[in-house]
Amino acid sequence: MAVPILVSFTGLTKAFTAHPLFTGISLGLFEGERTGLIGPNGSGKSTLLKIVAGLEEPDQGEVHRRKDVRVVYLAQEERFTPGSTVEQVLLDALAEKSPGEWSGESSRGSVERQPECLPESHSTPETFQRVWEISSRLHLPDGPTPVETLSGGWRKRLALARALIQEPDLLLLDEPTNHLDLEGILWLEKLLLQVHFAFVLVSHDRVFLETVTNRIVELNRVYPEGFLRVEGNYSTFLDKREALVAAQEAQEQVLANKVRREIEWLRRGPKARTTKARARIDEAHRLQDELAEVSARNALKQTADITFDATGRKTKRLLEARGLGLTLGERPLFADLDILLSPGTRLGIMGPNGAGKSSLMQLLHGSLQPDQGTLRRADGLRVVYFDQKREQLDPETTLRQALAPTGDTVVFQDRALHVVTWAKRFLFRPDQLGLPVSLLSGGERARVLIARLMRTPADVLLLDEPTNDIDIPTLEVLEEGLRDFPGAIVLITHDRYLLDTLCDKLLILEPGANGHGRARYFSDYAQWLTARSSPDVSAGSDDTPPATKPNAPKTRRPTKLSYGEQREMDGMAERIREAEALEQGLRQALEAPENASKAEVLADLASRLDQAEADLLGLYERLDELETKQREYEHAPT
Repeated sequence: MAVPILVSFTGLTKAFTAHPLFTGISLGLFEGERTGLIGPNGSGKSTLLKIVAGLEEPDQGEVHRRKDVRVVYLAQEERFTPGSTVEQVLLDALAEKSPGEWSGESSRGSVERQPECLPESHSTPETFQRVWEISSRLHLPDGPTPVETLSGGWRKRLALARALIQEPDLLLLDEPTNHLDLEGILWLEKLLLQVHFAFVLVSHDRVFLETVTNRIVELNRVYPEGFLRVEGNYSTFLDKREALVAAQEAQEQVLANKVRREIEWLRRGPKARTTKARARIDEAHRLQDELAEVSARNALKQTADITFDATGRKTKRLLEARGLGLTLGERPLFADLDILLSPGTRLGIMGPNGAGKSSLMQLLHGSLQPDQGTLRRADGLRVVYFDQKREQLDPETTLRQALAPTGDTVVFQDRALHVVTWAKRFLFRPDQLGLPVSLLSGGERARVLIARLMRTPADVLLLDEPTNDIDIPTLEVLEEGLRDFPGAIVLITHDRYLLDTLCDKLLILEPGANGHGRARYFSDYAQWLTARSSPDVSAGSDDTPPATKPNAPKTRRPTKLSYGEQREMDGMAERIREAEALEQGLRQALEAPENASKAEVLADLASRLDQAEADLLGLYERLDELETKQREYEHAPT
């Protein structure tokens, strides 16, 4: 049975100034598909999402949307009405038609929006029921909470809630893991695995793509069609891509050999007097054109060249911290923390936003002083520090000045390189050298900072979120450069793939009892994940017992369901009755004799029955979740 299509587009072409983003892209998006959209920085991923959502027009091509399909777009950076509260954002989502929601098909990506007003939506019990359910399931802050007080991670959750309330048929997510800490990413994975609608997401998080997608589309002009579509998860995509790229390289070699033979034949000056001779001459020219096209595509596989320069120091104790402690305001972030960095150390640091990861990195760097403990560095220790805020880059300087501050030459590993050659190593074109840093993308600024850090020989690399905004090809090269670095590396990242492949020890900073932070060591990400799922199992070594503070106020624990959860539970019985009635009615219709010979009707009923059964199961699970929570509150010690 064919899967119903939601959106299709043919021949989409879009250029930015003189540089084409993509050309002639044709693709369909179907019900139930969970698509990961990837590609190098500048390949047009975000632009393609906006075109599908109707927020941008293609230069050429057509977009067709199924009648009454609801498309909701979630941007990289969330925008909310100034002064709004959490509750207002959620209620407004019901009263407003999504900018990406369409009724009818479009031509050339253009259609008239048909806004609909829901003037009474704020006052119906169903409206409040849906708002409270989504709010409680996403664990959002209380309704009156001002949006401007929320962190980036909570703003992302609120934006997702706003999108879910609009009940999309197709959800478009542009870098949805931005601003989320690891717990937030795991939460989002679980959420996306439970939804029944289709989605397309742009992400550079390879574990995230592996977990939540069942189709990968890569925009890349290295492929004949300008993109590669693979059914399956990210691992399946990697296998298919490797095979295709290898085949394309082999094709270039075969064509080169054929062209060489034909050129030798042409040099002998054959006369096109016969049909056979004319055909061979035409074939020789066709082969030359085909070789030029394949060679040009293969040449596009270039990646940044990242190699960190090491001093070669053999000192066993490069940096040693004993009893390290730091307090932020009145809140101890960690205490009694021991760290030893030696050549070859690969220490990964994880933890929720605000746990003190960047502060710890600043302590190791020396730009921040600890409240407790000692920190010893080897004499003449060379430390290179990658700041996640990239404050080391002056936004007013040009790219040329940022790459080569002292002139047109860069010295790297005792070799003098011209700035143009150095820039090309990091995928910058010569015509970009005059641009101010402020006009560069996040990924381009990250490459500039990496280029600057590479010029300095180091014993220790302190890398605070170096993977932010970096595309997957550059990530892969960065991993190779870090693996080859002989010194010590301390790495803060939410990139689980990088943590798993590079780090031999993980330090987890996390909130402890009464708001006092603690730190624990784990051998790898898998061990931490096991400990997280089984909190009673002591998988890690606790190097930071919760700090004690005289007369510290106790954190108040909730003693009952929240207002929203209670409202949701009160209405659950009626919702289950309605869902059971719908499921029973659809089952009877499916078994009715008058429908036995109606293939289209049976297919529609079967699809609706599957959805009804899934919805009913979800209600049962949610009721069990709320009842379990209520029992825990009732039997909790006072």
